[in-house]
Amino acid sequence: MTVAVLGAGAFGTALAVALALGGRRVTLWARDPVHVAEMQATRRNDRRLPGVALPDGLVVTADLSRVTAPTILLALPMQQTGSFVAAHDAGLRGRDLVACAKGIDLSTLQGPVAELSAANLGGSVAILTGPSFAADIARGLPTALTLACGDDAVGARLQDLLSTATLRLYRSDDTLGAELGGALKNVIAIASGVVMGAALGHSARAALMTRGFAEMVRLATALGARADTLMGLSGFGDLVLTCTSDQSRNFRYGQALGSGADWDSRITVEGAATAQAVARLAAERGIDMPVCTMVAALIDRRIAVEDAVSALMARPLKKEIP
Repeated sequence: MTVAVLGAGAFGTALAVALALGGRRVTLWARDPVHVAEMQATRRNDRRLPGVALPDGLVVTADLSRVTAPTILLALPMQQTGSFVAAHDAGLRGRDLVACAKGIDLSTLQGPVAELSAANLGGSVAILTGPSFAADIARGLPTALTLACGDDAVGARLQDLLSTATLRLYRSDDTLGAELGGALKNVIAIASGVVMGAALGHSARAALMTRGFAEMVRLATALGARADTLMGLSGFGDLVLTCTSDQSRNFRYGQALGSGADWDSRITVEGAATAQAVARLAAERGIDMPVCTMVAALIDRRIAVEDAVSALMARPLKKEIP
């Protein structure tokens, strides 16, 4: 069984390592030839995933023409996915494409499945998402993810291809719910980081996570997703992980916002762009998303943390469950 992973960031590398250790023949593509030469020489990816050896069966290349596997995992940042597919559509045509990005594109306001489907490349489109840190996957620690595909027969085949002894995939046909769960939880993770960075306490974080999850379900169902999808690994599961661990870049970014610390702009924070996209979606569709909208305002420096807290606490009292 063969599979390719496009994108040698931490998550793409971790997936390639796990699949290779699981007996698949894996090609890992990276755009930077110098980076690829380093990985080929050292059999490690210390730029993105330090301390993890690349298995012997894992081929690393910067030549996209060498990527011939019928199934391709796209482990690219969300804001780069659309432009990458447009530039390399010929090489992707007819393949099964599995999106691994978590976010909403700022220009199209679409998630990765919608972006890939709109390209009309002739193959099936799926998404792999859920609670996972790259280091855990690469170390072989038990991890469960959601594999969502609109065609359940294709989803079953991909589920079998991509599951290993340490990577357990649960299948869904709600691709919209799966991609929105993965995207929206990043925004709530930033908010949770803000709470902890501003020393507002664990009780405040629990409240924030709960009300943030309500917003996730509200937007997802308004856009046509199923509420029960958000209750699973791709929604609630991923929310719990990224809101409670400083391994999450989104959480750490929120901590920096909350404490007033500097943030290295070279570090990709998918939730930052997604927050801005969600704020636009909420405004256009008249959906009440106070936490997500406040995160967008904090990122844009349109409001201070203390003022954001005061605004949220002063909202009109209401029933918890309408």
